[in-house]
Amino acid sequence: MIQTTSLKQKAIQFFHILFPILVTQIALSAITFFDTNMSGKFSTADLAGVAIGTSLWIPIQTGLSGILMGITPIVSQLIGSKKEKEVAYQVTQGIWLSLIVSVIVLLIGSFALSPILNFMNLEPTVRDVAFRFLSAISFGIIPLFGYTVLRSCIDALGQTRVSMLITLIALPVNVGLNYLLIFGKFGFPRLGGVGAGVASAITYWVIFSVALLFIYRVEPFASLRIFRKFFFISLKSFKDLLKIGVPIGFSIFFETAVFSAVTLLMSRFDTVTIAAHQAAINFATTLYMIPLSICMSLTILVGFETGSGRQKDARQYAIMGIGLAAILSLATALLLLFAGHHVAGLYTDEPDVISLIQHFLIYAIFFQISDAIATPTQGALRGYKDVNPAFIICFIAYWVIGLPTGYVLATYTDLGAYGYWIGLITGLAIGATLLLTRLVKVQRRYATQYADAQAHH
Repeated sequence: MIQTTSLKQKAIQFFHILFPILVTQIALSAITFFDTNMSGKFSTADLAGVAIGTSLWIPIQTGLSGILMGITPIVSQLIGSKKEKEVAYQVTQGIWLSLIVSVIVLLIGSFALSPILNFMNLEPTVRDVAFRFLSAISFGIIPLFGYTVLRSCIDALGQTRVSMLITLIALPVNVGLNYLLIFGKFGFPRLGGVGAGVASAITYWVIFSVALLFIYRVEPFASLRIFRKFFFISLKSFKDLLKIGVPIGFSIFFETAVFSAVTLLMSRFDTVTIAAHQAAINFATTLYMIPLSICMSLTILVGFETGSGRQKDARQYAIMGIGLAAILSLATALLLLFAGHHVAGLYTDEPDVISLIQHFLIYAIFFQISDAIATPTQGALRGYKDVNPAFIICFIAYWVIGLPTGYVLATYTDLGAYGYWIGLITGLAIGATLLLTRLVKVQRRYATQYADAQAHH
């Protein structure tokens, strides 16, 4: 990364970092998309089973990956303040932490999975697919979390094209394995939706191995000498990492888990409604990759500028990112409005499911307009290492306001399943407003500190 002076240079640097992150995120979400989509082509029960499995897996995966993403602002501030020699140590501690987190997830999952699925009151075939899908994907947990740490380091150095390359290798591997294992082609076992879980687990091992190779052999990573020296677990480093990572992880978890909670509450509706809701959520999640990528870019750029003491530049990047996300969300709103039928057709051939998906997609428009403000704002706040208030705001907006509102509307009015979506929209809009207010406050505080420091000089 370089120091920029003009707005034009900033825009070039911003897109240089953003574009590969966007491609990476879309490719990662495409893995989930193909899992759901290809299982749906096998049977409706497999679609519902994989959908339930995914809705339990995604919040755990994204929330815990978020904790490990605390590495990004740590490394980008170290690079910004010219302390490259400390990077190897921090990344190794991140890997240790990822290993511990993986083992905890596997232990809890082995006890909690059956009771959770039993509680959901699913049709036996759907429950069976969900259980076996999650059991299969669990073999990929250790490499997935390890890769999250390596990717956070790669991105923090501004080398986001490397992450993009690794993920683009993963996508055809995953789709190819899905084809072989879901449908039992070329003599492979015909596993249905469960095959998607096996394919994902193998894919996670592939991307972790490729990332390791890059970190070890390719510049500028090789000169940081990561993994050339053995470091024992350091509780102090864990504490520093968790202080930034836990609020990031929890705020991501609260945001993704609220969608899963809605899916679980939806299980009292019929299979068609569950399938339509899940397809619409799946597409909305794919669109969410745009503000999420801008969010990740802002963490790197704001962190780098703040580490270098350039507050005005940090603020300009924040405005640029949030503005871009808002404009793009209006463009995707038009897509949903005019091409909703085509989007629904990607998921199923059944007319009644298509028309239901279309209805849900109209609500998705309001979703992603709020997301476009809230998510990049969180990215900027992480760059400032201001993570606790955002986590509290997300919790209140989604769980204290959004979900209860949705439950009341879905249960006690004629809105039915749509009530949950209206509740979510309300929570997201309130969250976006509060986060923006927080960002303005933090920027003012940094500007004042910077002015005071200059005056003392």
